[in-house]
Amino acid sequence: MSDTAPDSESQNTTGRSASRPVDRPAEASFPVVAIGASAGGLEALEQFFTPVPADCGYAFVVVQHLDPTQPGMLVELLQRCTSLTVVQISDGMRLQPNHIHVIPPGADLYVLHDVLHVMEPRQARGLRLPIDLFFRSLATDRGPGSIAVVLSGMGSDGTLGLRAIKEQAGAAFVQSPESAKFDSMPRSAIAEELADVIAPPDQLFAQITEYLTHLPSVVNKDQRAISESERIALDKVILLLRSQTGQDFSQYKLSTLSRRIQRRMGLHHLKGIGDYVRYVRENPSEGELLFRELLIGVTSFFRDPDVWSELRTVVLPELLAGKTADETVRAWVTACSTGEEAYSLAIAFHEAMSADGGAKGRSVQLFATDLDPDAIAKARAGVYPLNIEADVPGELLERYFVKTDRGYRVIKEVREMVVFAAQNLVMDPPFTRLDFISCRNLLIYLTPELQKKVIPLFHYSLRKQGVLLLGSAETVGSASELFAPISDKARLYRRIEPSDGGTTLPMPAVFGRSASPPAATASRDSGRPTESLQSSTDRLLLAQYAPAAVLVGDQGDILYVSGRTGRYLEPAAGKANWNVFAMARPGLERPLSEGFWRALRSSQHVTIPDVIIRDGDATLHVRVVIQPITDASSGKHTVLVVFYDLPTPTTSGHRGRTARAAKGQALRDELVQDLEQARVSLLTAREEMQVSQEELRSTNEELQSTNEELQSTNEELTTSKEELQSMNEELQTVNQELQSKLEELSLASTDMANLLNSTSIATLFLDRELKVRRFTTPMESIIHLIPGDVGRPITDIVSTLDFPDMAESARRVMRTLLIVEKEVTASDGRWFAIRILPYRSHDDRIDGVVITLTDITKAKTLEAALRKAQSSLEGQLADHEAIADQKASQEHKT
Repeated sequence: MSDTAPDSESQNTTGRSASRPVDRPAEASFPVVAIGASAGGLEALEQFFTPVPADCGYAFVVVQHLDPTQPGMLVELLQRCTSLTVVQISDGMRLQPNHIHVIPPGADLYVLHDVLHVMEPRQARGLRLPIDLFFRSLATDRGPGSIAVVLSGMGSDGTLGLRAIKEQAGAAFVQSPESAKFDSMPRSAIAEELADVIAPPDQLFAQITEYLTHLPSVVNKDQRAISESERIALDKVILLLRSQTGQDFSQYKLSTLSRRIQRRMGLHHLKGIGDYVRYVRENPSEGELLFRELLIGVTSFFRDPDVWSELRTVVLPELLAGKTADETVRAWVTACSTGEEAYSLAIAFHEAMSADGGAKGRSVQLFATDLDPDAIAKARAGVYPLNIEADVPGELLERYFVKTDRGYRVIKEVREMVVFAAQNLVMDPPFTRLDFISCRNLLIYLTPELQKKVIPLFHYSLRKQGVLLLGSAETVGSASELFAPISDKARLYRRIEPSDGGTTLPMPAVFGRSASPPAATASRDSGRPTESLQSSTDRLLLAQYAPAAVLVGDQGDILYVSGRTGRYLEPAAGKANWNVFAMARPGLERPLSEGFWRALRSSQHVTIPDVIIRDGDATLHVRVVIQPITDASSGKHTVLVVFYDLPTPTTSGHRGRTARAAKGQALRDELVQDLEQARVSLLTAREEMQVSQEELRSTNEELQSTNEELQSTNEELTTSKEELQSMNEELQTVNQELQSKLEELSLASTDMANLLNSTSIATLFLDRELKVRRFTTPMESIIHLIPGDVGRPITDIVSTLDFPDMAESARRVMRTLLIVEKEVTASDGRWFAIRILPYRSHDDRIDGVVITLTDITKAKTLEAALRKAQSSLEGQLADHEAIADQKASQEHKT
């Protein structure tokens, strides 16, 4: 990972990562467009720059994979196709408009305040990702004004950089894969859903120009207050998102929400936010795209190396040391996105256990949650692109990842440590009894009110001495009585008990599925007209004349209080507990509990006609109505408990009765009522017990049946596993044998080919049907053979030999097994000695013939010359003999 990469993984109110804005020192005076390309990129760059005018006012930075051992020629090549000034970057060069700045070979490139910095690469050649590196640097330097283009190339360089660009609300333009010579880089960016615009390279500049027309409003949005009309429009967008996606962004910071919406407006060439509201209403898919943009999971492996170093060496070993061998360490990673941070934590735990021999083999269970099911599916797959080599140290990459055709896959041991689940951080129940929580860069995106609810939520989820990890720009704020800092720099905190004995704070209110505008939205509308006369009257009537009531959850936890309930409920002594059963005054506990559960079971209201509540010597008669309520959309159950005061009954008897007699009568009446309540309670308990016994009996039978099925399935799976292991071992053995045979055959084939070619003897192999099986190079000039003739009958191929019955001779050899030898001539005057032999296989089976042709032209020529010389010599001898005879005859006559 680059040292300049921003630390900005975050999460919104729906429990998912979001973007973090970057504060720039000064407003940019001209746009900067970063272009990444690799193989096939020159042609794409020429097409991109051809329509760019010389006075466009943009600064372009081209980052391409260049050979570090060769001088760069890209500057000269690009200058031929553009009127812009093309320069090779040198260290400290300042970006200039109307210029194309080209990265030098074998260098890493960074930008800070529009000044380019060239550094020596940290990775070995072949592992460098210069495009990702510069895109990340540009995202940090330019923030929402950053623009990146990915063109043709192999691999996935640029994908992680585009993720950083999108994190800062920048724009990503990608060449269409159909127009790219090598489409791996464009397809990688598109597969990760990072491309805002996909087009051929000659159309991308026009798309960038249209986008930049709206960019100033995006960049300047945070510099001024949001107007009232813009707030109303933003609320409409929030409502549309809620209706289309079921998620509520009303407690998302307005500045970030506005910046994201303005960016979408720029991409769609819309001038006003009102136009965007209409566009979202008319195009529901845009709401989904905006929702996903707000949920961009900007994450990477081992983000902030210093934090992970402290975790591996200090924090995690302490957590492991505090556990016994049979205890499990439980951890929770919120907003895990595609799982990089969850797997990083699993690897860190594994490293800590390996370093400590006593902790080796300790059980660790990690929970990783996110709102986006697609991100969870990618996390569960555990496969990541090859460019994670830039973030994961080499030794960890080799130890915990397996390289496949799709990229790097986490090993099984690490994958089994993590349980991934889709979860809404605020609306869904949290995990509990945890030892470690990682929630990095969430709080900076939440309103202060929601922050005050999330921190106690984490305190509730952690065990004593549990550890909380936050982002680099976050703290626990006012909740310092709940967490003590372990490391301020790393933002690590330890759970502590409050000094006052502890306070259980209420869970955060559910705002994501609320049918009415949330409180946060209402608080932003304080400048609007206040409540009407009717609502004011209704509020007064409810406060003064309506009976006291409480709305509780299905476990009795109080959700809402209406009116004065102090006469019926009081806080219990000790640790605060907002449960209605714990707060019920004496005399109300039992009837309230019985009526509550009876109402939930029957889904009908229950009325308790007369409950006597005692407070010292005073008594209070109350009628209690318990009404169950079921939310049709979510299926959740709540219960409304209403208290009606009853008049205190007068004591029966004549006026002359003494005070003591009156007191005795009141006590008698109270005892009778208690006896009646006890009788009703006993009957209710008996009915409940019978129902519970039947349910338990049925459940027990189902569990027994399920257990038998699971045991049977487990046995089958065990057997199948053993069979598969055995088959796998056999296949591995066979594979090794085949590889060995293949090597032997390859060596034998090579030896035979070299042997045949070294003898310069033309050799032809025919099968039983006289089809060509193989031939040597010298045969090509005798019988017109080419490699494509393999498998063709020899009778179909033109030959220069004067041997018309060669096919018949070959058949006779296969039939009689007798070798045929013959001398024949060729059409070019050459002589060949032909030998036709049977082809014997290893099992002594005749499987064709072998025809060899030896060039005997020289021998035949020499033979003819010898014959001619012999004939001449014989003539000369005859002449000599004739002359000698003539001389002898003359001498005889003389």
